[in-house]
Amino acid sequence: MHILVTGGAGYIGSHCVQRLLRDGHTVVSYDNLFRGHRRPMDLLAQQHPDTLTFVEGDLCETDRLEALMREHAIETIMHFAAWAYVGESVEMPLAYWRNNTVGSLSLIEAADRAGVERFVFSSTCATYGEPGPDQIPIRETCPQQPINPYGQSKLAVEKILIDWVRACTNEGRPCAVCAPRYFNVAGCDRSGLLGEDHEPETHLIPVILEAALGRREAITIFGTDYPTPDGTCIRDYIHVEDLIDAHVRAMEALEPGDTRFYNLGIGNGLSVREIIDACREVTGVDFPVKEGPRRAGDPPVLYADPSKIRDELGWSASITDVHEIVDSAWKWFKAHPDGYGD
Repeated sequence: MHILVTGGAGYIGSHCVQRLLRDGHTVVSYDNLFRGHRRPMDLLAQQHPDTLTFVEGDLCETDRLEALMREHAIETIMHFAAWAYVGESVEMPLAYWRNNTVGSLSLIEAADRAGVERFVFSSTCATYGEPGPDQIPIRETCPQQPINPYGQSKLAVEKILIDWVRACTNEGRPCAVCAPRYFNVAGCDRSGLLGEDHEPETHLIPVILEAALGRREAITIFGTDYPTPDGTCIRDYIHVEDLIDAHVRAMEALEPGDTRFYNLGIGNGLSVREIIDACREVTGVDFPVKEGPRRAGDPPVLYADPSKIRDELGWSASITDVHEIVDSAWKWFKAHPDGYGD
């Protein structure tokens, strides 16, 4: 299959490109390199010189995207190109609406013109906002009430995609969409080739590993008085390879007229302290930990009910031990203390 991966030079996107190439697909990776990295594209091109094309470009270049899709006979789009920092979205809401929603609309318009039939959209559990305790674990039927521009910008794209499929179906054109909603993605490619390199870095496990490497003075726990067993927030952590496997299964299952939505996670939660303990055990480093006040908008407990995708597609996470997730990240971070170095 000929597949366009937007945001293909980012953390999740590059892991997706790697998996698709391994599966024998022909891939065009499209990224503006604002927060992605050229290095993983070069590494993957060395392994797959005939089936990977990297194009540097912006999502709002609608005509260029349409021409690219036609030139490469694109059959499926896997869309990962988004900004994803909740706090930043509150500070810069217009930029998030422009990149995440307007950019996605441009991509969908190009796909519509070029006759692309399958679209897999990287969505988020942030579309659910702050579910009450009676809605944990979170199912796809949980009301979508996002509380920040990031979640709102992603939910808007989901609605655009639903309307697009409905219009295509009414016109007799084949079109199908799946939007997996993520919780906390973690870990790195277990072959050691690809990793996680964000600037700025806000994800818990990479931040802890930076402390273990001596690149941070300490780890701060934001809130120790939550109504949880150890007083810290509980979240669902899914390994990036499992996440991508779910995307591939969803892509392969799409039929004309489909609009599928799946929550992706392990199905249980781990507290901040449990993650810290696992990182200490894996790294063997007793890095310092500080306690700080709660951050606004941090619910006590968030984790997925992934039973829908299990029942419909037979998918479930294969890497469920947090130590294995952390170990895959630690190996890459030790080997690449400066990230990709670009």
